[in-house]
Amino acid sequence: MEAVTAVVPLAQFLDSAGTLTPAQRKLLVDQSLLLLEQNYVHLPLKVAMHAVNPLQRLRVMRARMERQTAETMEAEWLFHRQMSSIFHSVRDLHTNYLLPAPFAGKIAFLPFMIEKCSDESGDHYLITRTITGYTATQFGAGAEVTHWNGTPIARAVALNGAQFAGSNDAANLARGLESLTLRPLVIQSPPDEDWVTLTYVGLDGSAQELREQWKVTTNLPPMTDLDALTPASASMGLDLDSDEKSRAKKALYVREVVELERGQSSAELKKPKAVGGDDLPTTMPGVFRAREVVTASGTFGHLRIFTFSVTDPIAFRDEFVRLAAALPQNGLVVDVRDNCGGHIYASEYTLQTLTPRHISPEPVQFISTPLNLRICRRHKDNPAGIDLGPWFDSLDLATETGAAYSAAKPITPEDGANAIGQTYYGPIVLITDARVYSATDIFTAGFADHQIGQILGVDDNTGAGGANVWTHGLLASLLNEPPPPDETSPYVALPNGANLRVAIRRTLRVGNLSGTPVEDLGVRPDSTHQMTRRDLLEGNVDLLDAAGALLAAMPNRRLDVTTKLTGTTLTVDLDVDGLDRVDLYLDDRPISSEDLAADPITIDIIDVTPGQLLRADGYTASTLTASHRTLI
Repeated sequence: MEAVTAVVPLAQFLDSAGTLTPAQRKLLVDQSLLLLEQNYVHLPLKVAMHAVNPLQRLRVMRARMERQTAETMEAEWLFHRQMSSIFHSVRDLHTNYLLPAPFAGKIAFLPFMIEKCSDESGDHYLITRTITGYTATQFGAGAEVTHWNGTPIARAVALNGAQFAGSNDAANLARGLESLTLRPLVIQSPPDEDWVTLTYVGLDGSAQELREQWKVTTNLPPMTDLDALTPASASMGLDLDSDEKSRAKKALYVREVVELERGQSSAELKKPKAVGGDDLPTTMPGVFRAREVVTASGTFGHLRIFTFSVTDPIAFRDEFVRLAAALPQNGLVVDVRDNCGGHIYASEYTLQTLTPRHISPEPVQFISTPLNLRICRRHKDNPAGIDLGPWFDSLDLATETGAAYSAAKPITPEDGANAIGQTYYGPIVLITDARVYSATDIFTAGFADHQIGQILGVDDNTGAGGANVWTHGLLASLLNEPPPPDETSPYVALPNGANLRVAIRRTLRVGNLSGTPVEDLGVRPDSTHQMTRRDLLEGNVDLLDAAGALLAAMPNRRLDVTTKLTGTTLTVDLDVDGLDRVDLYLDDRPISSEDLAADPITIDIIDVTPGQLLRADGYTASTLTASHRTLI
């Protein structure tokens, strides 16, 4: 508890809230109507799929406010709860009402984490972490929670999950469980209760009960200013609720990473550092964890990606490549559980390193509205570093054609998504869960659409968040920059640090499911694994055994290419496993096609100059299964 600074009881914190005037409340409602009606790309889908009408709820709320005065208006906590409820009703974690001061930047927390596991007798809810220094009778990792404020724990999780914005049942339950003990107050209403009563089976098997007070502290800062007019903020696909929780869990439970990053989220260190004794050193300890894992089926690499929320997607890609190269090459587990997204470029730039196939970034669409057209017209020639030209022509024609959406164009540059090609050749298993969202949903969809490997889910779906998300502040900046500002801009500055976020461009699948939205549909795994008690308490041992069994059953390939340039003659040595043919290209011009036996072969290529690009494409039974690039 001492590691978390400026901790105050929830009730004391709430005494400082409540400063919005009637005019400020009206402004927040009006601006919410503007964003949902003119910018929100998923509105038609949400109205149809979830039978909701957020616009009418806001209009009714606004009409009733005209009959209120400063003396008769409702309590501020109730205003925030109603606004949050309206935004939560669309079940979209990209589209949010963000509370003003003093809630922004604060988290309400209990000093422990609860996670779910299953066995033949059913589901169990275990304590898995406690804040350093916290003690209670027979309490700690492994204690089993049975009731929450007198309610059976499974029902309490379901009821809590129903309040929040998961796109499917698995996402609702995952978020309901997490929010029992951790609430980012910028996006979730404060707990109703000042304290909770927890009934549990103690570590010695005894029946126990404790009462714990909610407390409030300051969260770690976000990676980037999402209101700023930058390519990073315009290319974000981020579930802010989970991002806030991720930073909070780091602050509460993983102080060693906070100290390495010096309080800067997703910081890139000058020298690699290892957090755990078995971990490989990394320059991004808040982003990656890489280690060898011994499973029942063999020793493989395990590369955890905690977030794609970085400012430099190329540095992210390169660190991923470096870590994967240092792990066993006979199989890799890429683990994106609890990853709420981030920079869309980072997610899609990484896919190329795992496959010989050309990567087609997911295309995105604006909804056709006059305001979206106005924004794209102002930035169609990329005057401020955010190029909206690819979407302008189709939006400009929409008035005449009646098209509901713009043309579908990728956010991620296709050349960047294919800049370095494949670097890892072994089999790959991707582990997902229901908290995977946004840019990580895009990564998972790309993994599936390009047939990179097997997907193993601990839930039956991802979080199903398919969009690029912009803030009210960024939208306002797009009509004000570059100078001169648009004097008729409908965006008005929000009071007291309040903000709004909206899904602005929806993402679509490529490959066999080309054109299918990711939103609300998600990406279903090839197989599932129910988390066990050993997973929660012994480092995911059963989950990694399941992943190892999948890797062991998949073909393992190797394509080693070494070169030596002597004068203008390039000597190429090929040593492969699992391939029966290699085609060589020099600057994309075919040079040679070699059928391979078990022994390495050597090929000489004449008239080669430094700076040319050699590409070796490996085939198995006429199917492209490996590709290697070498700059001469």
